[in-house]
Amino acid sequence: MPKTIKEERFRWIKPILEKELRIIDVARVCPHSERSLKRWLRAYRDKGMEGLIPKSTRPKSHPLETPIRIKERIVELRKETGLCAKKLGYKLVKEKIDINDRTIGKIIKDEGLTRRYRTKKVKMKYIKIPLLPGELVEIDVKYVPKKLNKLRFYQFTAIDKSSRWRYTEIHGSNSNTSSLNFLNNLVRIAPFRIRAIKTDNGGNFTNRYTGYLKSSDPFNPRLHPLDLLCQRLRIIHYLIDPGKPAQNGCVERSHRTDQEHFYDCINYKNLEELKYKMKLWIMYYNDLEHIGLNGKTPNEILKKHNYLINTGVTNVCS
Repeated sequence: MPKTIKEERFRWIKPILEKELRIIDVARVCPHSERSLKRWLRAYRDKGMEGLIPKSTRPKSHPLETPIRIKERIVELRKETGLCAKKLGYKLVKEKIDINDRTIGKIIKDEGLTRRYRTKKVKMKYIKIPLLPGELVEIDVKYVPKKLNKLRFYQFTAIDKSSRWRYTEIHGSNSNTSSLNFLNNLVRIAPFRIRAIKTDNGGNFTNRYTGYLKSSDPFNPRLHPLDLLCQRLRIIHYLIDPGKPAQNGCVERSHRTDQEHFYDCINYKNLEELKYKMKLWIMYYNDLEHIGLNGKTPNEILKKHNYLINTGVTNVCS
């Protein structure tokens, strides 16, 4: 007795192969159709016993499969921008292409365009406090990776927590003077009134852990020049806890974006060229869709805020 499907099929076509019976005679007693017998005969003559192994009848395509044109557009955008699935989805919506973020992620994963992490990322739940533009601005300093004429330069960065609007400057030193000049320029250029800033505990931002302890009068410690400037400008100066850079997470994350999408992708020969390209990059960044803004750009959030102010609605958070 046959033990497998291919042996069962061979049992029915064997008399036909040996010319003992005709196909029509076998079909009268066989539980399978004459068409199946002919198909088995053809498969056996082409591939032998392997041709009698049953194959899957699943369709090779799906009626709801993503069109190849959209797949090619997703791959093209990924290679051009290096953005994640959500941000690619924001751009595709503006091109009137409606596709789920998970589908985009699967497509770029199948194409081998995803980032490979060594360890599994831990997802943390954060409480988002509603803020208006200018209520809290994070400020930090980043080393410019490439030296110019063997000199080190520094990138001062400010990012608004509400709108993610950014402003940067390149300075030749990481000193108190550079910090003061940067804050003065930031207040002058920002499209909103800055009410508070948050920095780390670097010596160019605070002397809480140096000057305060060395003060001759403990009740009236020597204030840092940046604190004095903030008092004149009526700006609150917050400090993060020592060794907790995640408390300045927005500006720290923006520095990673600068490294991956700006410094790793451009070349510059002098300071003027670096400043010019940095200005173009910040203009592009402020028109870039953000996940934290639900697909909107910093400039779009600021336009919405200005509209609310002009209409007298000030208690609505962007």
